[in-house]
Amino acid sequence: MMPPVAADVLAMAAEQVIAAAQTAWPGAEVVPGPVTPSVTSYVQRLSVDGRDVYAKTSVCGVSLVSVLRGACGDLETVRARQAAYLVSPGSITAREAVQLRTLAGPARLGTVTLAGHARGVLFTEPVTGPTLTELIEAEPGRTRELLGLVVRDVAEGLARRGVAEAVQGASIRERGISGTFARKFNGLSGGLYLRQTGQGETLSTVVTRLRRARRVPSAPAGTVVFGDLKPEHAAFPVDGGRPVYLDPGLMRGNEVADTAKLVSRLVLGLVARGPAAAGVVLCGVDSFVRASARRLPAEQRSGWLRELVVLVLMDSLNILSTYLTAPADLPLSAHAAGVRDRARHVADLLDRATAPLAGTEDGATWWRLYLTRAREAAAA
Repeated sequence: MMPPVAADVLAMAAEQVIAAAQTAWPGAEVVPGPVTPSVTSYVQRLSVDGRDVYAKTSVCGVSLVSVLRGACGDLETVRARQAAYLVSPGSITAREAVQLRTLAGPARLGTVTLAGHARGVLFTEPVTGPTLTELIEAEPGRTRELLGLVVRDVAEGLARRGVAEAVQGASIRERGISGTFARKFNGLSGGLYLRQTGQGETLSTVVTRLRRARRVPSAPAGTVVFGDLKPEHAAFPVDGGRPVYLDPGLMRGNEVADTAKLVSRLVLGLVARGPAAAGVVLCGVDSFVRASARRLPAEQRSGWLRELVVLVLMDSLNILSTYLTAPADLPLSAHAAGVRDRARHVADLLDRATAPLAGTEDGATWWRLYLTRAREAAAA
């Protein structure tokens, strides 16, 4: 059995996107636009009777990298599985449509406008304005302020009445950090997968350390979290309005997970690009994290910081391994390509940051050591 090639899978997804748009807007003129590089979903900009929308679909409910590595069979098998998946009420895009309505409704958060959902394809309107990543790059001295604004805004919205009930049957647990880690690095298949990264020996050691560190008790997972709060998933409208959020992965979990994903992806971006202001940004990240810990009761601070560091490292490993196993013919975003090009430095960061985890259970020490390694990796 031969895994499908990227060109065939992307062409299949493009056909499905156009067919879905024609179903959603019968008789409309649908003009395909550029495809947004992604290792997870197929995303394409369309013009529908002159109106710009983004179309997104998932292929068989797994990442594009997994599909292209043969996880869903050859091309014909993928086509058959995809046809069934697109009409499933439990597809990721069907659940995401529910979640976008939840963000705009009971959560009362700014979010992208849902333009429609048809035949397994989600349609949303474009968002104007810089992302959190772009804003921090432009104004590194505001890092603490901006991170705090986003985390508080999301937490307050998701705690509002009716949110938990709305998400109950539409959680997207596939985007959770811990679940992704367990799924990727389980058993013999996990070892084989790591060897395919080209950094297998180092990353296998990292996985073992993180599994051991994970035994530290964490706070109960009783709140609704955003689940996929990457810096590029928060945008700031040009009119100065409140943040707008996209690509949610709402689920019940530990609230520290949202902070962890923000920190992980922001730091990976710094390591990938090595901007002159990396030190300023990392100081802002440190200030934000320490302030967040201080708001907790004293007896909870160390546990919160331990959980934060473990989740940051897990998430960094999750996405690094995805980038490193992506086939050469799958287009990558600038961020993904940058992380892959600097894979040795990212792997070294993970190795050196996990090495001390067995020596102490003090969360403040874990955080301080992680930040030190992040600074070194960004400067390397």
